[in-house]
Amino acid sequence: MRTVISTAFVSLDGVVEGPGGEPGYRNAGWTFKDIDFVPEAFEIKGREQQESGAMLMGRASYEAFSPVWPNMPEFALYKTMPKYVVSTTLTEDKLVSDWGETAILRSLDDVAALKQTDGGPIIVHGSAQLNHGLSDAGLIDRYHLLVFPLLLGAGKRLFSTTDKDTQKLKLVEHEVYSNGLQKNVFDVVR
Repeated sequence: MRTVISTAFVSLDGVVEGPGGEPGYRNAGWTFKDIDFVPEAFEIKGREQQESGAMLMGRASYEAFSPVWPNMPEFALYKTMPKYVVSTTLTEDKLVSDWGETAILRSLDDVAALKQTDGGPIIVHGSAQLNHGLSDAGLIDRYHLLVFPLLLGAGKRLFSTTDKDTQKLKLVEHEVYSNGLQKNVFDVVR
C-alpha cells in the first residue's frame, strides 16, 4: 500500500492559504515576507521530490500550479512524476500538455484505490479542501509541515473542523531553524 503524505507551509495558527503570493488572500506571499531565507529549512522539499512516486492535488491547486511548475527548475522531478487531480468538475481538455501524465480522480474512493496500487509515496501539495477530506477519511499517513512563526488569523486552514475522534500523531523528525521556521514530520498513528 502506498503512503499519502500531506506537505504544507503552515502558519503557527494553521493557515495554509496563499503562501507563495496567490491572488485573492490579504496575506498572500507570507512565506517570504519578513522571513529570512535559510536554505537548510527547505531541504525537505527537495527530498519530497526524490522520494515521491506521484503527486496528488485538488482542482484549485492544480489550476494554480500547472501553468507555473512545469517550467520551474526547482520542481523538475515533478514534471515527469504521475499527477492525480481530485475533482468532480475538472475535464480532460483543461489539463496542461507540458506537465507529464495527469489523471483525474472523481472521489476519495478513487484516492483510496490509488493507495492500494504499487509505487512510491503520494505527495499532496496545497489543496486545503482536499486535505480536509483526506484527513477525515483516514487517508493521510504522514504530514511534512514547515511551520512559520506567524499568526495570520483568517485564511484556509490545513486541518478540518469536523467533529471527530482524536487522531494521534507521532513526531518522527523535527528541526528548528535560525529564522524561526520549524520542520515537523508526523506519522499518523492507526
